[in-house]
Amino acid sequence: MILPGATLGLLGGGQLGRMFTVAARTLGYRVTVLDPDALSPAAEFATGHLNTAYTHPVSLEELAKTCAAVTTEFENAPAEALLELAQHTIVRPSGNAVAIAQDRSAEKGFFKAKGFPVGPFAVIRSAEDIAAALKDVKLPAVLKTARFGYDGKGQARINTPADLSRIFAEWHGVPCVLEEFLPLEKEVSVVLARAADGEVAVFPLAENQHVNGILDITIAPARVDDALASEAQDIAKRLAQALDYVGVMAVEYFIVTGSDGKPALLINEMAPRPHNSGHYTIDACRTSQFEQQVRVLCGLPLGDPSLHTPAAMLNLLGDVWRGPDLSQSPDWAALLEHPGAHLHLYGKREARAGRKMGHVTVCDPDLGTALNIVAGIKQALATR
Repeated sequence: MILPGATLGLLGGGQLGRMFTVAARTLGYRVTVLDPDALSPAAEFATGHLNTAYTHPVSLEELAKTCAAVTTEFENAPAEALLELAQHTIVRPSGNAVAIAQDRSAEKGFFKAKGFPVGPFAVIRSAEDIAAALKDVKLPAVLKTARFGYDGKGQARINTPADLSRIFAEWHGVPCVLEEFLPLEKEVSVVLARAADGEVAVFPLAENQHVNGILDITIAPARVDDALASEAQDIAKRLAQALDYVGVMAVEYFIVTGSDGKPALLINEMAPRPHNSGHYTIDACRTSQFEQQVRVLCGLPLGDPSLHTPAAMLNLLGDVWRGPDLSQSPDWAALLEHPGAHLHLYGKREARAGRKMGHVTVCDPDLGTALNIVAGIKQALATR
């Protein structure tokens, strides 16, 4: 058990790292962030900042020598860096688990091999794979790069075989996954924490609404029946066990209509870290996903993940600012006039369209009221 006063290492310094660092510092830990961005949002709260590439040998040696344990805040942290660090200090999650989540083809293959519910897909590594892929996946479909795709990036709708050939060529033949386009009832997600001894704490199922491939609003608890929510939590727990996962992870699902006409779950993807859809836990749960990340990393008992108040969370993108230099901020006063609204800004120095700059969570005993308030805030910010 690593107790307060120790130093924790963090690969990555974005908003997820910032919120981890706040949780760790609140609990009394020191934090060293390794991130090449001199203006890293996490580094503002950390006690140390190694401002180099993630694989810089001197920085990795410093983390290994000075940190009692190391974690990551994004799935594209080099797995080789995590594996190297693990030879000298505690690393959670493991580089092997992160490596699976980094590659969509490896991830989908793992789901299928382990018997988890997943939609039709095919891996395309060269133009010669296209014909076979079209036999396994019906069109329309979605083509996704196997690596480095997120928030709608690295994705394209495929309506015809010609579309597939053209876009694969435009993407210079990088490995891709073709996924059958499925009519969705809802998108939902589960965040959980799994400790080294196998103990698991699961947060409530959340319902997610996206705009242009980017998470817009999260609703907790999800508006689904209890049996489906329990099934989603159970699948996530079994997936964490199959990975021998230690850390906080998220599992995203599509809800589709099954062959029996009832709602059915298909895994979309997993994230080996806290997740955007779990931000509501900061204000609405007894323990946040970020405190859980600290607890797992340090071998502390897991906190209570239960929801104490229903909540709706709205992502705040750079689009709601009126300039990249942040000189014309949104009307925060209008947002904060709601007593149940909790504003979280990430400290980023430049606003860009589609860039996650912050979020607001509205808590209310009545979920419908929370949703109405969030809708009003969203409209007010858009029309300012």
